[in-house]
Amino acid sequence: MLDERFVIIAGIINISGILLYVFDTIKGHSKPNRVTLFLWSLVPFIAFSAQIKQGVGLTSILTFTSGFGPFMVLVASLLNKNAYWELKRFDLVCGAIAIIGVILWLVTKNPNLAIIFSITADGFAALPTLVKSFKFPETESMITYLLASFGALLTLFTIDTWKLEFFAFPLYIFVLCLTITIFIKFKVGARFGFQKISE
Repeated sequence: MLDERFVIIAGIINISGILLYVFDTIKGHSKPNRVTLFLWSLVPFIAFSAQIKQGVGLTSILTFTSGFGPFMVLVASLLNKNAYWELKRFDLVCGAIAIIGVILWLVTKNPNLAIIFSITADGFAALPTLVKSFKFPETESMITYLLASFGALLTLFTIDTWKLEFFAFPLYIFVLCLTITIFIKFKVGARFGFQKISE
């Protein structure tokens, strides 16, 4: 197990990746999904609040940066019209289901249930970007997700109390970001007949 203070390094790694994503978005190289970004900003803050109530401590830094980072990218996407990804019905449906998860968090007083609902909501919020990185990897920033998965893994190695409130969100972030990284790096969608979108 690593010293708990390594979580601070994980947070810095996560924010560094997000800053690269922000620059790519401002330049128009990346076209993030705004439904995902909005909910990725909201949901981790819910999980962060629940973790604070549970006394998780430094481990919750990753959760906080997981919300703050997408907020910065969302702002960047509003600054550059070329960074806009057209929303489809699928995006909106996933967003609606994610909102239901947020509402379920609001009506429960159980912090662990709040974390589960937060992860569920975040997962549905992530689906549009997961699908987009599968079909159109050139619209995403691989280094951002790679660094996020590394930061989450580093956080997991600092955990000495393997209870849900400590490991659930970092584990979820690790699996999600590693999957997106693989989709982008190896252009998995192309193997299933999806072609690069026109510039």
